[in-house]
Amino acid sequence: MFAGGFGLEAARAVTPGGAATRDDVVHALGRLVDRSLVVAEERDGEARYRLLETIRQYAADRLVEAGEATAARERHLAWFLGFVEALEPELRQDLDAWRTQLEREHDNLRAALDWGLAAPDPEHGRRLAAGLPWLWHLHRHGREGLEYLRRAIDRAPEDRSTLQARLLTGIALVADTANPLGLEFDAAQRVLAIATERGEERLRALCLTLSAVGRFYTDFGAAWALTVDAVGAAEAAGDAFVADAARALQGIILHLRDRHREAEPLLASAVEGLLHRHPGIAATTLAFQAGGALSTGRADLARRLAERAVGVAEPLGDYLRVGSTRSTLAIVHGLTGDVDGGLRLLRPVVRLVEDAGTGVFVPGMARAMGLLHLWGDDPEAAASWFGREARSTDRGAETWLVAQSLPGLGAALIALGRLDQARDVLDRVVAVARRLDMPGVLADALEQQGHLAAAAGDADRAVDLHHQALAVRVEHGLRTFSADSLEALAALAARTDPTPEAVRLLAAGDRARASMAYPRDPARRRAHEATVAGLRAALGDRPFGQAWADGARLTLDEAVAYVRRSRGARRRPAAGWASLTPTELDVVRLVVDGLTNPEIGGRLFMSRGTVKTHLSHVYAKLGVANRTELATLATPRLAIADDSRDGGRSRQ
Repeated sequence: MFAGGFGLEAARAVTPGGAATRDDVVHALGRLVDRSLVVAEERDGEARYRLLETIRQYAADRLVEAGEATAARERHLAWFLGFVEALEPELRQDLDAWRTQLEREHDNLRAALDWGLAAPDPEHGRRLAAGLPWLWHLHRHGREGLEYLRRAIDRAPEDRSTLQARLLTGIALVADTANPLGLEFDAAQRVLAIATERGEERLRALCLTLSAVGRFYTDFGAAWALTVDAVGAAEAAGDAFVADAARALQGIILHLRDRHREAEPLLASAVEGLLHRHPGIAATTLAFQAGGALSTGRADLARRLAERAVGVAEPLGDYLRVGSTRSTLAIVHGLTGDVDGGLRLLRPVVRLVEDAGTGVFVPGMARAMGLLHLWGDDPEAAASWFGREARSTDRGAETWLVAQSLPGLGAALIALGRLDQARDVLDRVVAVARRLDMPGVLADALEQQGHLAAAAGDADRAVDLHHQALAVRVEHGLRTFSADSLEALAALAARTDPTPEAVRLLAAGDRARASMAYPRDPARRRAHEATVAGLRAALGDRPFGQAWADGARLTLDEAVAYVRRSRGARRRPAAGWASLTPTELDVVRLVVDGLTNPEIGGRLFMSRGTVKTHLSHVYAKLGVANRTELATLATPRLAIADDSRDGGRSRQ
């Protein structure tokens, strides 16, 4: 009867009438082992037995001839149904221990299901299927689980019992890790109606959470509303696991909307609750935490969180958790300069997924591979990988996986010189990012559109697009990628009018990258070196060196504030009164008014160091040595400027 191995109690359970004692079974198995008809093994301190397949098939044929196969199969099914249902309390207390015990019996459970679901009365088969969704949710056999659950539901398609609700919930649970798009939401909604009718509040809370997961790939707002209901239902039912899972999803939604300050406490709280109740969701949550840290300039924290996520996921052995957490850690490696290390991390996952064939769901893996190849100077391979996830849809709508992949695809196409294709891709991602409200993705797209505009010779549009990208990044605390915007604007300024300001911005970018462990990839490094060489040649070694030293004293925040305040100054002359930026003019006015540096900083919302930097720029541009000379030179000019600005009203 047994497919795979079996234990003593299971062997005793399939004997006719249950008349055999434990000693009888031990004695019989011992004789069979002595004759090499049964193989004895020990696993985790438990004796396990198995038959060689040829012997098993011979014995099965004899059982059929004796007319005892049906009864034996019924006893086999009854034993494993009882085994699974007796373990159900452990499912809520120790998910790993529960999973380990059931995985050991995977072949037997499959055989019992095949028999039970084909029987004239499928009740036992349906009950067994209803007890296994969490196993398929956690295991690599999700597709198989979906098939068994569909068979169980189809044996009583009009049923609206609690059992039918559990089977439908199983579809949503298994779909969550096997194939959520287009399946999870619909199944969860069908259960929700039954659970509400029958007053099953715990089941209702779980299905609200699964419905939220089903919606969140294409509609963050709808998903958020469902999580709010799920938390309320879970708390009313006393289900801490579902409450934590719903809060984790809320944190993930906030993360994807780049509201990282709000997301972090939710994610951290959910992780602590989920580590013991559901390590898989905990691992996913940790990976999103790592992504938030990486975007906000905290690469060391991102690495620690991503490594912890992988450590939690690896023992689970499923495609989704291991693949998605390794993808996050690989991105951390690649972004901090270790592209080869990132590729090594993902190589076994890619091999597993490719060996498994189509339909394996590992969100983020294709994007991670695309980024690593892009940073590794292989845009052709990058475009191929990005393209895989760029086709992701749910019920006809593009998912957030598409939004995250398209900016990279656009960058790869630009690098390949396929500019028309890149333009179409970037227009598409801007629309998806605005629909889903994903500011970081929008900024990435705007940045790439800026590079496209520059390649087309439209410098004004390029500057505008890079400023838009920078504004989004500043607003949402995306410090890591603010450095990219800063350098793009400096490069554009250097191309049209080589000035010390461009040098200062590049130096500030160098300092920011060093502090955030964010080195340039090869393509950015080549562009940066060319820009630096051009500026040095245009300005001369000494002025270039002085400007670089000035810029190297600027923090990222100071440099970003400076470039945003001086927007539109690209065509100003390098020296003289007309070269001063609006912010520098404000500083000069306050110097003339007699304010000290701290007072000027308080008035203009900048640090004392930034005021000093602005003054050094002003001194250099105007050829003055100190505040006294500046005030003497500036007073009559400011009076004329103010008088002309108010149309002479000050004389009346």
